[in-house]
Amino acid sequence: MLKEFREFAIKGNVLDMAVGIIIGAAFGTIVKSLVSDIIMPPIGMILGNVDFSELFVVLKSGAKFAGPYATLKDASAAGAVTINYGLFINTVISFLIIAFSVFLLVKAVNTMKRKSESEVPQAPVTKDCPFCFSKIPLQATRCAHCSSDLV
Repeated sequence: MLKEFREFAIKGNVLDMAVGIIIGAAFGTIVKSLVSDIIMPPIGMILGNVDFSELFVVLKSGAKFAGPYATLKDASAAGAVTINYGLFINTVISFLIIAFSVFLLVKAVNTMKRKSESEVPQAPVTKDCPFCFSKIPLQATRCAHCSSDLV
């Protein structure tokens, strides 16, 4: 069983998958930073200096001290129960950017695969009849169009 596991783990597909997961996680971190540090500040500024990560609704005031709370951090420190819809908006935007990026990557890979497959010359399956110049199968010994012997 140990030998089988080692063969499975050493195969190229498993290593490729591991590299893909690691790069995907790093890519997710980059996109999260892109959304929270680059995209959302201008959107918040356009909407009246709104910081989406600080948008929340208090469902129940905290036990330590009552609201209103200026920031989500204050509400969390007080033990308040909140719905953090601003963080959810950031997460949705991050997901959409990641999904679109993966779509573009898969589309590019598929395009490259189609190009490389079309470049491979295909073996001919037909030939021309020397008498009537019709297309006939390579294995044919008599032309189906003019009934000439081809041998």
